[in-house]
Amino acid sequence: MIEFQELHKAFGDKRVLQGMSLKVRDGETMVILGYSGTGKSVALKHIVGLLHPDAGDVIVDGQAVSTLDRDRLTQLRQGIGYVFQFAALFDSMSVTENLALGLRRRGLDDEEIEERISEALALVDLSGTGERLPAELSGGMRKRVGIARAIALRPRYILYDEPTTGLDPVTSAVIDQLMIRTREHLGVTGVVVTHDMRSAYSVGDRIAMLYEGRIRQVGTVAEIQETQDPVVRQFIEGRAE
Repeated sequence: MIEFQELHKAFGDKRVLQGMSLKVRDGETMVILGYSGTGKSVALKHIVGLLHPDAGDVIVDGQAVSTLDRDRLTQLRQGIGYVFQFAALFDSMSVTENLALGLRRRGLDDEEIEERISEALALVDLSGTGERLPAELSGGMRKRVGIARAIALRPRYILYDEPTTGLDPVTSAVIDQLMIRTREHLGVTGVVVTHDMRSAYSVGDRIAMLYEGRIRQVGTVAEIQETQDPVVRQFIEGRAE
């Protein structure tokens, strides 16, 4: 289980997270919604220790992330796949080489690496693209390679940072289906950061809205769709007033 416990984070005078608390249950996909700049990605980075909290903490499988030494943090990260907003692929490496990088760091032999890469690319419908460079792929395909890289690690958790940003509606729907397929095939727990309501409704088991540094509301898709909270209502309906 992942649990945010009264998490605080500021950058200079800008207070981003101001007591964020949220529990992510095993096996579910939790979607975190919020306006741009509200700290959704900041919250995500605390899960893997890329940022250190000013107060509070994130608890992953009973471990307070901010207290872990380098070796224990490395061990924790081995159970977490991270899908970055812009895929974060190495342009000079082929698709296969991008996927193999993290697997080699884990000391896997060539046969297992090849097997995992083949399996991961098949799961995201990219079999046969292993020798292509990122520049030869569309934006949607690069996103799928990013998901495949996370899948290849066979993680317990997958974190998705704005997975449908910059994609057309059809490609976004494809990414949504891949996230659902990943959960069903691998049984992973997912945390998805987005402001895309269509995607949130498609992939989320529960949805939480981050507002002014705290979780404003959390509930099932149906509960969020039926909310009477004026702030949440305005966001999900996309109203300017």
